Amino acid sequence: MARPPLLVLNKAHYPVTVLGHGRRVGLWLQGCSIRCRNCVSQDTWDAARGVPTRVEEILAWCRSKVREGLDGITISGGEPFDQPAALAALLTALQRWRARAHLPLDFLCYSGYPLKTLEARHAAILGKLDVLIPEPYADALPQGGPWRGSANQPLCLLTPLAKRRYANLPESLPKTMQISQEDGKLWMIGIPARGDMAALETLCAQRGLQLDAISWR
Repeated sequence: MARPPLLVLNKAHYPVTVLGHGRRVGLWLQGCSIRCRNCVSQDTWDAARGVPTRVEEILAWCRSKVREGLDGITISGGEPFDQPAALAALLTALQRWRARAHLPLDFLCYSGYPLKTLEARHAAILGKLDVLIPEPYADALPQGGPWRGSANQPLCLLTPLAKRRYANLPESLPKTMQISQEDGKLWMIGIPARGDMAALETLCAQRGLQLDAISWR
């Protein structure tokens, strides 16, 4: 039997509390062909900078977080649907694990592709998700609702579990960010409000801190 394709990762983190319901595993895939203007994750664009990783390794790591209180898994990037075969293999493995272990986990995925494009090209993958946030980030539009960057990005609830968890979500939910320190780097996790990253740079400069290799420029 053929082995599942490798998934090219930028980063994995737990717990993520700012990109979906509860305490989540966050998986950022490496490589993006869309490259939205003023994207805050430009470090995820170049596919050659990622780490090819076996689906079995990712699944084992996710399973290790259950005892710490795992509510779901968020897949972002980069552009997850630029790796459709590997993304499908990962979601299939996650679905099987969830079903066998009887875990109430929801799977949320971001994409910069339009919803109609995803429905036409990747309907089978959408069938493995609970929540989808599609459409390119549009810097010229107003900010989006919870966990979204711009107002054109809908929160698509694809399963009964997603509707129970997300249907009554207040649109006024404030945007919050997490900071993670790993391997001598600071990682900002979440969807910032407009102006947050510039304000962070200003605050750091006032305190004598220099930011190198900034991902949002």
